[in-house]
Amino acid sequence: MNKIKYLLKSVVVAACAAAASAFAQGAAGYPAKPVRFIAPFPPGGSTDLLARLVAQKLAEAWGQQVIVENRGGAAGTIGVELAARAAPDGYTIVMGHVGTFGVNPTLYPKLPYDAIRDFAPVTVLATVPNAMAVHPSLPVKTARDFIALAKARPGELLYASGGSGSASHLAGEYFKLLTQINMVHVPYKGTAPAMASMISGETTMTITGMVALGPHIKSKRLKLLGVATLKRLAIAPEIPTLHESGAPGYDANQWYGVLTQAAVPREIVAKLHADIVKVMTRPDVRDRLAADGAEVVANTPEQFAAHIKSEIARWAPVVKASGAKPD
Repeated sequence: MNKIKYLLKSVVVAACAAAASAFAQGAAGYPAKPVRFIAPFPPGGSTDLLARLVAQKLAEAWGQQVIVENRGGAAGTIGVELAARAAPDGYTIVMGHVGTFGVNPTLYPKLPYDAIRDFAPVTVLATVPNAMAVHPSLPVKTARDFIALAKARPGELLYASGGSGSASHLAGEYFKLLTQINMVHVPYKGTAPAMASMISGETTMTITGMVALGPHIKSKRLKLLGVATLKRLAIAPEIPTLHESGAPGYDANQWYGVLTQAAVPREIVAKLHADIVKVMTRPDVRDRLAADGAEVVANTPEQFAAHIKSEIARWAPVVKASGAKPD
């Protein structure tokens, strides 16, 4: 009997050793095949643009394809749920941001994923300042002018967002709360169609990321009125903040980060973290993002996890006070 127990124990020890060895080799060789990078919004917005920039640099470093997969809908919940249900092998990562991981946990009573339990945060890539832009035909020169016009024409001005419950929607609702103005929200299926509506004059105002707004501001198809930060941006110090323009305390930056499934082995999460941080700290990447006012963060998984918890707490009262509802 003792001999049988010894043999069984030896088999178990050998199997565990083999599994550990295989796992170590797998982590060291990661990635050994293409990686899917889910961007939970349509092409053309800040989420998509940043995902493609990171995917390109990771593919160059890894010698493996990093395939950006746009899965928009329901304020990003469709793409994030898809990521949550993927195999926990590190070959599916997702772009999270303030909407999907900060706003949605309060906005959606039955969110199909748990922003804390279901994911392993890797790193916050960058913060992107929001800004207010209007169609050039609108007779305003400053954000104060816009507030005065909105008060003179309650319920007439239309503001565009990337969808009900999106970060740009909540940024607009937050602005309404602080300024006590009445605007009509017009949701679109993503930032790109919202920008198209602004350029055509179908809508007159939006508050969204500078990465998406930048090209349209430079081409003068849209007019920049103010930035949604507490301090003026280094790239546009002449543009006042909304905080100093009639919306005291207004601070509605966007942030973007990479996450994977909670059950992904820690070694692979560490590998993802190290390689993505290398990408984000490259001078060409920093300079590319800085041109649009974005600031690289590249923090630790632990810091990102704490940030998600703090963002849920920060946006919960805004969501509740605004009365915003998902589609």
